[in-house]
Amino acid sequence: MSDRAILRELGERLRRRRLQRNVTQAELARRAGLNRTTVSQLECGSPSGTLTLVRVLRALDALETLDAFLPDPGPSPLQLARLGGRERKRASRRTSGEGKELPGW
Repeated sequence: MSDRAILRELGERLRRRRLQRNVTQAELARRAGLNRTTVSQLECGSPSGTLTLVRVLRALDALETLDAFLPDPGPSPLQLARLGGRERKRASRRTSGEGKELPGW
């Protein structure tokens, strides 16, 4: 799925959520502290900032959907053991060949 298609799908889902709650674009914009055209553009799949998305989700009482979308993975037990109980703060440099895709995969 292309980036554009994902944005359109996200916008459509936000529109459906808004309509399920029987809220106009103008009312949603007011609750979110945004301009109505910003809400309209978001629903049409135009690129927007993360803060705009968070404001709209909050205004729709839908912030809990972020947990389903991107759950907190927490630290891996193996990483905790390797790091002596500390949580990882940075990614390490990759060695040659690491992270490359295998042909045909």
